[in-house]
Amino acid sequence: MKTDFHFSNLLGTVYGRGNLLFAPDGSCLLSPVGNRVSVFDLVSNKSYTLPFAHRRNISRIALNPRGNLLLSVDEDGRAILTHLPRRIALYHFSFRGALTALAFSPSGRYFAAGIGRQIEVWHTPSTPDTSGDGGLEFAPFIRHRTYTGHFDEVQSIEWSSDSRFFLSAAKDLTAKIWSLDPEEGFVPTTLAGHRQPVRNAWFSKDQETIYTISKDGALFEWKYKAKHDEDEEEQPKDERWRIAKKHFFMQNNATLTCAAFHAPSNLLVTGFSSGIFMIHELPDFNEIQTLSISNNGIDYVTINSTGEWLAFGASKLGQLLVWEWQSESFILKQQGHYDSMNSIVYSPDGQRIITCADDGKIKVWDTNSGFCIVTFTEHSSGVTACEFSKRGNVLFTASLDGSVRAWDLIRYRNFRTFTAPTRLSFSSLAIDPSGEVVCAGSLDSDNIHIWSVQTGQLLDQLAGHEGPVSSLAFAPDGGALISGSWDNTVRIWNIFSRTQTSEPLQLQANVLALAFRPDSKQIAVSTLDGQLTFWNVSDALQTGVLDGRRDVSGGRKLSDRRTAANAAGTKTFTTLRYSADGTCVLAGGNSKYICLYEVQSGMLVKKFTVSVNLALDGTQEYLNSRLMTEAGPLGLIDTQGEAEDLQDRLDHTLPGASRGDASVRRTRPEIRVPAVAFSPTGRAFCAASTEGLLLYSLDAGFAFDPFELDVDVTPAGALSALCRGDGLRALVMAFRLGEKGLIRRVFEGIPVADVPLVVGALPLVYLGRLIRLIAERAEEGPHLEFCLRWIEAVLVCHGRVLRERRGEFAAEMKLVLRVVGWIEKGIWRMGERNGYAVDVLLRQPLKEVEGAMGAIEDVADVDMGETGSESEGSEGEWMGLED
Repeated sequence: MKTDFHFSNLLGTVYGRGNLLFAPDGSCLLSPVGNRVSVFDLVSNKSYTLPFAHRRNISRIALNPRGNLLLSVDEDGRAILTHLPRRIALYHFSFRGALTALAFSPSGRYFAAGIGRQIEVWHTPSTPDTSGDGGLEFAPFIRHRTYTGHFDEVQSIEWSSDSRFFLSAAKDLTAKIWSLDPEEGFVPTTLAGHRQPVRNAWFSKDQETIYTISKDGALFEWKYKAKHDEDEEEQPKDERWRIAKKHFFMQNNATLTCAAFHAPSNLLVTGFSSGIFMIHELPDFNEIQTLSISNNGIDYVTINSTGEWLAFGASKLGQLLVWEWQSESFILKQQGHYDSMNSIVYSPDGQRIITCADDGKIKVWDTNSGFCIVTFTEHSSGVTACEFSKRGNVLFTASLDGSVRAWDLIRYRNFRTFTAPTRLSFSSLAIDPSGEVVCAGSLDSDNIHIWSVQTGQLLDQLAGHEGPVSSLAFAPDGGALISGSWDNTVRIWNIFSRTQTSEPLQLQANVLALAFRPDSKQIAVSTLDGQLTFWNVSDALQTGVLDGRRDVSGGRKLSDRRTAANAAGTKTFTTLRYSADGTCVLAGGNSKYICLYEVQSGMLVKKFTVSVNLALDGTQEYLNSRLMTEAGPLGLIDTQGEAEDLQDRLDHTLPGASRGDASVRRTRPEIRVPAVAFSPTGRAFCAASTEGLLLYSLDAGFAFDPFELDVDVTPAGALSALCRGDGLRALVMAFRLGEKGLIRRVFEGIPVADVPLVVGALPLVYLGRLIRLIAERAEEGPHLEFCLRWIEAVLVCHGRVLRERRGEFAAEMKLVLRVVGWIEKGIWRMGERNGYAVDVLLRQPLKEVEGAMGAIEDVADVDMGETGSESEGSEGEWMGLED
């Protein structure tokens, strides 16, 4: 099994805190999520997370006008400069202070940063495509000037269109006009008159007007003019910036939390602490829209370059919205869990991930797009477990509200609810592979409850454990049910036999988690003493033991009196999962590490660090003594009583709560991994953590790999071999070079008649790459019959190898099954609908048949497009099937 997993995406949360950014073309939205940055492509409906991670939560991000340089700064002022198209971190830099404002100049040569009361302007570092020598700079960050004059924290910075001047708004109730370089006759100007801190200040499109807006909802319009006195006909000119108009937002007790201005269209968008946003047209201050989008305050709003889309971020509930104000519709509406996730599960086809959390919500995430496609809210309390049926169209969930629910994932509804005779809080769940029986265990009872899915009736209560049931699992072949309990035993139940017998397996500590191997012959059990034990199911013999205490332990909390090596709370595994081929076990617990073990040898194959975010408790191995005060650790001292707003000074958290929303600044959540899950394809796994749902995957793309390269292996050589009719040599050379465009061109250039010959002579080392390539082209390209001929040739020529090495090629064969099933489903729908059209035409008089022949072609075209759109990434082009 391949174990080279790398971080690929972050789901489960879409917005933390900080500012949102639109790309220059307006098609992508950048959102800070904790210590990472997620990019949402609003046109192609996909999202991804940049690979770098800060040591603290990100407070500000900025993008240069070309859209290739992203500057992200965390709460400590440490910045990372990233090449956005290549997703590569270029430089690390420290501003030596927390940033409150950040903006690139329209020319792209400078960027301004607000650090406390000061404003620093820096030269933009060059990139390999802009520097003259083609290399990077030795000293990339060079300070241009430092501007002082404000008496309180700077809140926003806005540049003029010519990059000669910029505006700054601060908490000292003023806004100031600065010049980048000394200008003749120009003196830095202060705009005073607001009664509360100024949130933002902007230039108009012609730069003849300045707009300032304050926290109390006062909007001032400033003009550069002289003061006229009616009594004096002649007076000396006293030209300066003066208030021309005043406008006020009447929102009762709500305060203005954010604002954005689009100068080309004179569009002003304001967000308030009540969750209401308003759109006005300036300078007349005409109200266009007023809408409530959240029960909590809106933290940030931004407008794209065309002025059509508005992006809103609300950190209280982790909401991210993109609103098209002209059509009054949502382009994007996403919300993550605002409480800790408890359980996750992959769908059998690997295309969906289900997450359950303490907020009582169940979310379905698409692995290809990264978006949440549906949310279930019927549970009235925290959801603790979730499991799929074998077919994948029914989901079962267990909750602390005392119910087990069945969900139809085709119609997206709850069609069955199972309850116990007494009030219980269910914490574990198991589903029979046939989908006929559902079992649940509770920490309030020693019995296991069994229901019938068809009738919803309680069939039986299995008694035998002497302690609460902590974990349940059905064998993949449906032959047995295993249960783990706090009475230090694991029991194997034969619930479908005439006599429901159970065989106990004695362990040395409380059972926390267990898992079945995919072949149903072995189980893995995690206990409270940090041991992983493996048992043979058929003869109930222990086959292996792993001591994982040293591997999983890590991270010291601020309140710990012991070091990370001696802390007892992080030395156990609370979740276990087997890999798709059964050779490895993935385990996680209440620490920052995820461990991957090889079962046969008992070796630790790889250790994944979930997070390096210092804002979470338990990510540090050693504590900094400089952060210790007489009152205790500095991070535990409550400073929210000094907050500016009343709603920020109020504390609604529970005393001693350690599992909270990472976006709430008053809490310090602990790093945990409550659940892990392996993809059925074996090429990815996901882990539920405090920061969200982390996805790790193998690099499935054709990256450059210098494998058996020589001077003759070139793109020109591959194309030349293809022209000579040597398809095998051309394909092998393309695989060696690893260029995606070249591989596609060679693949589609091989004649259909030569496909069996090429596949039969292909070295086995390239077989996995070829299968993944065929599956990719079948989903994205229009040549369906061509790809099916390739699949047929692979199965005929290498069927024996695929069967003998099924563990190695399990992921590739899953892709083939998915592609073939999708093609079969599309062709069936097309034939069914066209059959109806033919029946209608046959019932018509003969005179109308000729005039209606075009209807068949139109129906066929529509059917092809609709069927193709059901698969993500498909182009909807079905060629050669109309006949």
